[in-house]
Amino acid sequence: VATCVYDYKYTLDDGAKREKLLFIHWAPDSARIRDKMLYASSKDAIKKELKGVVEIQANDMSEVDEAAIKEKVKASGL
Repeated sequence: VATCVYDYKYTLDDGAKREKLLFIHWAPDSARIRDKMLYASSKDAIKKELKGVVEIQANDMSEVDEAAIKEKVKASGL
């Protein structure tokens, strides 16, 4: 169980460069329930301080690959 804040740089289809701040929560299914509960409570406190970030909850690597992140950024509308 972990938290990461990442400055994500990407290029749009038209070639324009963009940056988004990502707030990634990593909680694999194999993590202990107690750890997930502690993590969830501290995550909310951190999230309150971050404005305009794209939040990503990930349980496996497929949720943090390049294509998945681009889709989540696009869907966020930020």
